[in-house]
Amino acid sequence: MFSKILVANRGEIAVRIIRACKEMGIATVAVYSEADRNALHVSLADQSWCIGGPEASNSYLDEKQIVSTALLAGAQAIHPGYGFLSENAHFASLCQQNGIVFIGPDPQRMEQVGDKATLKELMASHGLQVIPGAVELHSLEEARAAADRIGYPVMLKARLGGGGRGIRLVQTPKDLEENWQQATTEAFNSFGDGGLYLEKYIHPARHVELQILADEQGNVVCLGERDCSLQRRHQKLVEESPSPAVSPEQRERIMAQAVKAVKAIGYVGAGTLEFLLDEEGTFWFMEMNVRLQVEHCVTEMLTDIDLVKWQIRIAAGVPLRFAQEDIRLTGSAIECRINAKSCGKLEMIHVPGGPHVRFDTALAEGSEVTPYYDALVGKLIVYAKTREKALRKLRAALCELVIRGFDTNIEEQLNVISDERFVTGEYDLTFMGSR
Repeated sequence: MFSKILVANRGEIAVRIIRACKEMGIATVAVYSEADRNALHVSLADQSWCIGGPEASNSYLDEKQIVSTALLAGAQAIHPGYGFLSENAHFASLCQQNGIVFIGPDPQRMEQVGDKATLKELMASHGLQVIPGAVELHSLEEARAAADRIGYPVMLKARLGGGGRGIRLVQTPKDLEENWQQATTEAFNSFGDGGLYLEKYIHPARHVELQILADEQGNVVCLGERDCSLQRRHQKLVEESPSPAVSPEQRERIMAQAVKAVKAIGYVGAGTLEFLLDEEGTFWFMEMNVRLQVEHCVTEMLTDIDLVKWQIRIAAGVPLRFAQEDIRLTGSAIECRINAKSCGKLEMIHVPGGPHVRFDTALAEGSEVTPYYDALVGKLIVYAKTREKALRKLRAALCELVIRGFDTNIEEQLNVISDERFVTGEYDLTFMGSR
């Protein structure tokens, strides 16, 4: 097992990883930008190093500076969290070249899985049903030909990366050129790669993802699904597990297919397979994320399995201590993402408590929301034995949560989970667009 890990991230996920390491008896090294000098993760870590200016490009995305810091601090491994360098195969390779363990898949596997168009072909060959579409496109002319062949509407998507960036819905042929330019520019600015691919627009549909853990010994376990259909501009707002739209029979079938496919490609680490679930109950494979998901806490609350600790153990060569038949998916877990809607300094915070209520955050006295990073400031997660009880618990927790000093979306989240369509579970990806 590692004795010291560098956490190459910030905010609530850096705090989450540091806490897991402390519980495992592992020393931690935090890196931070000048804007995060007073951040909570900086004070919680055993060592803290400033690695650059406030812009992410000068700090949290500076691969060489992060690896150099790990070497100077004596860290044996780097945990990338999510976002930033978590899906960067070049960074994983740089770690490997310097004798540092990257807590995630190896660079070669990351490149294979990160190329979404190629991965769809691979997963189709291993039994998953993939959305009809084109492989990587190299020109607008290729996109036009592919869209004409598949039929409008279609989705343009970035070849690499995630987080809703580099994605555009194209309804008609006349809209293709403008959306092509917007998507490729956004993809290049976000991921350093403007490559796009195109696929059929499945509508109406729900966004359902499966959480996977796979070790070096070839053991693969699926920890159930999360419904992530409540999104605004492809950014998730509310997640729950299990999905109210998935029957026990559907769940058993798609989990078995996912485990089989992940075993076949030889994947190692934590991963998430993302699907669109249509009205007929068909799961259409979209992509695979090779990192910890923001919403991983939902699965942890439902299964009582610590995904961060298991990421670390797997990276250290430890085999999984449980099998698929040991996973019990009972009850309901729901998460609301709490986002800042303005910049400002935290004046006061009150966090709700009680059994099975969790608030993951990096907010503390002196915390400041700046314009440099993602707007996420916390995640409120609850668990109960039934979905109805979980909803009541979540409403009570949102009413109790108080954050002052900057505007947040707490009130909006309360309205969302109180909407009759969400209460009944009869919602899909169009929910936020109709509000």
